[in-house]
Amino acid sequence: MAPDTRLQRIVIKIGSSSITSRHGEISRRKLEKLTDEIVMLKDAGHEVVLVSSGAVAAGYRKLGCLDRPDTLPEKQAAASIGQGLLMEAYSELFLSHGYVASQILITRSDFSNEVRYKNVRNTLNVLLERGIIPIVNENDTVTVDRLKFGDNDTLSAKVAGLVDSDQLLILSDIDGLYNADPNKHQDARLLENVTEITPEIEAAAGGSGSTVGTGGMKSKIEAVKIAMASGISTFLGKAGVPNILADAVNKQARGTYFNGGTNGTSLDQKKKWIAFNSGPEGEITVDQDAKAMILEKQQSLLPSGIISVNGQFEKGAVIRIVDTIGNEIGLGVVNFSTEELVDLDFSKSVKQKPVVCKEDLVCNLDYSLSLTI
Repeated sequence: MAPDTRLQRIVIKIGSSSITSRHGEISRRKLEKLTDEIVMLKDAGHEVVLVSSGAVAAGYRKLGCLDRPDTLPEKQAAASIGQGLLMEAYSELFLSHGYVASQILITRSDFSNEVRYKNVRNTLNVLLERGIIPIVNENDTVTVDRLKFGDNDTLSAKVAGLVDSDQLLILSDIDGLYNADPNKHQDARLLENVTEITPEIEAAAGGSGSTVGTGGMKSKIEAVKIAMASGISTFLGKAGVPNILADAVNKQARGTYFNGGTNGTSLDQKKKWIAFNSGPEGEITVDQDAKAMILEKQQSLLPSGIISVNGQFEKGAVIRIVDTIGNEIGLGVVNFSTEELVDLDFSKSVKQKPVVCKEDLVCNLDYSLSLTI
């Protein structure tokens, strides 16, 4: 594979086990190696966003826990300690190379609200344009239901889409995607290049491979699906391998490369928000003619195609569009509230204002609902 010599905007996700010691505390040696490699990318002219796990893992020992805590309050307390330790270490190491790091803590509502979504995007763009290295993490201290399996894998893909990244590099304690579990099957084969996430690939994704973090191969595949739908190429490889980041950017590292946008489609920022972040507030059922107009002719949804409306939502909300047997057709921004839709005469089709304009409609993303944050 030929090296990629373009200057790029790169999002890097690092897992907890890749930056902590076997005792569960921050490993200075691992952090130094990681920051040295990021500095190499910065010195080469690339822009870098780091999505870093490790706050809970870094803090739970200092909270007095011998093992990673199980209860939410203890996890959040550990995160409140560990996040400060993590940023202190990152800031010191990057400053020693002449680079400034910043902290971005994100919650679900920062992505589900379109105004806040745009604000986060604008902040990150300013930081990147000024040569700063943003370090992003879930705000584990206050988040109620996101300290769970794979949250930062998904977050990294959404951040990559948010900043129009050229590449997403996911580093963990595994060296790529295999066609079977390499811990159980000696003949498991590393998949070096993937252009489509098939049911077979999803079936091969197992559980969490680490006792320190919350992610596993399943969450990484879900993250890759978001990145690929956003037109972003993704690399999955093992942290700690010398020059892994530079080699991954140049398509020369051992691991799995997922090719983004190979089908010629890529979502703009509005549609990325609709598909992956908005959180649908209601549902509209449409007939077969409307389904065909949307999927085959890429037309807007008109009132004449609506069979029923479910949920309470206002104009401008994101809603699901489903067919008569409940299959999701797509997600879209609705031009009417629930009350206004109920009062419409669905039978008329001439010169009707679209219920959902084709510009604000995203289709064929069957996994988008399960991945919204």
